[in-house]
Amino acid sequence: MKFRYPEVGICGLSCRLCPRYHTEGASRCGGCKSEIRVSAGCPFITCAVKRKGIEFCWDCAESESCARWAEHRAFGRQRDTFTCYASLDGNIALIKRAGLDLFIEEQCAREELLDEMLAHFNEGRSKTYYCIAATVLDLSELRSALEDARRSAGDLDVRERSKTLHALLDAAASRCSIKLALRK
Repeated sequence: MKFRYPEVGICGLSCRLCPRYHTEGASRCGGCKSEIRVSAGCPFITCAVKRKGIEFCWDCAESESCARWAEHRAFGRQRDTFTCYASLDGNIALIKRAGLDLFIEEQCAREELLDEMLAHFNEGRSKTYYCIAATVLDLSELRSALEDARRSAGDLDVRERSKTLHALLDAAASRCSIKLALRK
């Protein structure tokens, strides 16, 4: 099957903001719809893509009554795996309300900010933290924190730049009652 939206997971997660998508080397994941992931198959790939020939769970006639997808979404309201599920319901709602193109536009903006965080503020231990921030914080909060961090960075080494950005992102998260950590 040829995918129109390879960077959007079948269940509604954004591959663009996943730490594994931003991993360097052989363990890098090319996304939920990459050849290797499709051949391995998660339950959603097996059901939606292989059995029904559709790209997304919400395109399925049974999406409202599908127990597996309902369980997945319920899990996402409370827990995470290696990637942040906190925005899963919001992603799906945005896609249903405004369409995939607007969702992808927003995800591209988030990924652009994430790429800058990883390139200039990652001391080697903050990739997951920055991916979570890029996933759950409002775009304006992300932009503001990154702009403030850029202004403050000056001649700081990467460890100090990272501490600066962490403090700014933590403050933004606190204002929104969000924790920037995977929920286990």
